[in-house]
Amino acid sequence: MAKKIDLYKLEQKSLSKIDCNNHLNQFLKKDEQYQWLKEIDKFALTNSIYNLDSAFQHFFRRIKQGETPGFPKFKSKKDNKKSYTTNFTNNNIEVDFDKNKIKLPKLKWIKCKLHRNFDGKIKSATISQTASGKYFVSVLVEIEIEQKSKNDNIIAFDLGLKEFLIDCNGKTVDNPKILYEYEKKLAKLQRQLDKKKKGSKNRNKQRIKVARLYEKIVNIRKNFLHNISSQIINENQIIISEKLNVKGMVQNHNLAKAINNVSWHEFTRQLEYKSNWYGRTFHQIDTWFASSQICSDCGFKNQEVKDLSVRQWQCPNCGEIHDRDINAAKNIKRQGLKELSVA
Repeated sequence: MAKKIDLYKLEQKSLSKIDCNNHLNQFLKKDEQYQWLKEIDKFALTNSIYNLDSAFQHFFRRIKQGETPGFPKFKSKKDNKKSYTTNFTNNNIEVDFDKNKIKLPKLKWIKCKLHRNFDGKIKSATISQTASGKYFVSVLVEIEIEQKSKNDNIIAFDLGLKEFLIDCNGKTVDNPKILYEYEKKLAKLQRQLDKKKKGSKNRNKQRIKVARLYEKIVNIRKNFLHNISSQIINENQIIISEKLNVKGMVQNHNLAKAINNVSWHEFTRQLEYKSNWYGRTFHQIDTWFASSQICSDCGFKNQEVKDLSVRQWQCPNCGEIHDRDINAAKNIKRQGLKELSVA
């Protein structure tokens, strides 16, 4: 990275990823100062160079588009999360499900806890170390995903904070409020961490305790989201939701913590890729569609319902009484089906 920056500043020239890789193999690895580079898996080094090149390309592309992105920077040595990716070739990556072992380049066979069995062509493996010091290997496998049998079920839902999800049939999924469950314990551990001397072994031990609790919260949240998204995909052919402007919503500091805790973006991301996998249709309507203000019976738009404190309201036009969230889900369904029929 330093060579790319210096070359651009001095000669206004760019160093391609091929040039960088050649410089690494032909010069740096022969330099006594960098002999440790020979100990590292060659694919890990190449992938790092390619990732660097990609970062610069994205940076300059965004500059041309009029954006003001941050300049690519060196990874911090203080960052407790580390990872690298290696590619499969000549059976350098293998998994033994009977003996709970995995073979990796340079590391050979290592004991591990396997999450699940798989059957397919291995493409690559990403080895990562979390903040708590645990090591994980994520294996990328090429397989043919079997499409789920089609059905006539259609679901639309509104995402919320009190209830995580409210669908057009009136069914709700409660918000587990995972962070709040561990909030006191987390605050206590963080106070204890703050009292430890910086750089001491005791501080590092306490840091690991905090990191492990954070990981537990994240894992519980991910498990919850995967269970709900998989259930929706299994049961429905068409899934419709509202595209939420999460970045704008978290500007409200009274709601930011609660919004970040429910992970709406991650949930819709899971629905999107699972729909693509299993032959379902996932559609998101426009962020600014007034789903809560429109009467789902007669179509009258009630401006007074903009107030979030209004949880129930009666339509001034037809007299129908609405639950705010169920009414919104019904409108999301109608608008989504309308957009899908036009498309």
